[in-house]
Amino acid sequence: MPELPEVETTRRGILPLAQGKTVAGIVTRVPALRLPLDVSRLSRLRGAKLIDIERRAKYLLFRFTRGWLLVHLGMSGSLGFLSRYAPPTAHDHVDIRFDDDSRLRLKDPRRFGTVLYLEQDPWAHPLLCRCGPEPFGGEFDGGYLYRMSRGRRLPVQCFLLDQRVVAGLGNIYVNEALHASGIDPRRAAGRISKKRYTLLAEAVCRVLQRALEAGGTTLRDFRDGVGKSGYFSLQLQVYGRRGELCPRCRRRLEEGRLHQRSIFYCRYCQR
Repeated sequence: MPELPEVETTRRGILPLAQGKTVAGIVTRVPALRLPLDVSRLSRLRGAKLIDIERRAKYLLFRFTRGWLLVHLGMSGSLGFLSRYAPPTAHDHVDIRFDDDSRLRLKDPRRFGTVLYLEQDPWAHPLLCRCGPEPFGGEFDGGYLYRMSRGRRLPVQCFLLDQRVVAGLGNIYVNEALHASGIDPRRAAGRISKKRYTLLAEAVCRVLQRALEAGGTTLRDFRDGVGKSGYFSLQLQVYGRRGELCPRCRRRLEEGRLHQRSIFYCRYCQR
């Protein structure tokens, strides 16, 4: 699933190309993604100008002169900018067409994405209002994680993946941050000290920053907003590297499963 770095990289790539353009129409090729595509509501964007693109958690927020578009890329989706028309391929489900015939095109092979038109400020929308603080925001630090984790028995891996705890994190970067901070992903969230949570919060921000600089991680078919691959996969320390040597202790990395998610860790370095 595209996580915070992939979504933010998409936003940065698309914004300078699409900002200020006026919508000529919306093309939908399927009736629904994760939620139904309301064609009548989406058509209200016709004639509206794109003012800005923001990000909250894993959502893109397109602010127009008349309403907002809330977009989630789902499990394997990508949003690309086309300077001119090109025939859609099998999984190209939605186009936002501008008056110069350029367009934003959503590719979503598994149809787990979301495209919603909102007339009001989206920050109060149920999909967003329950999200926790952003990792790079002032509220997020070791003390915050420590307070939120008290009494929690679930594994710290699952605790960090809860979007109500911290917004935008996904499985790739949680695996990487836990390894970087030396914490076993299976350890109960409520049994980790404040000192170790401080190390973890710093690792989360450090890993995300490196991923942003590399343009995200390319796993399966992720591309940024202008069709380029992310290269953070070349820097992954543990994710997807079962059986390889731990970069810290040179012992074999292991793979497991927690709540239907893969975990990659070193049983010697992480405790």
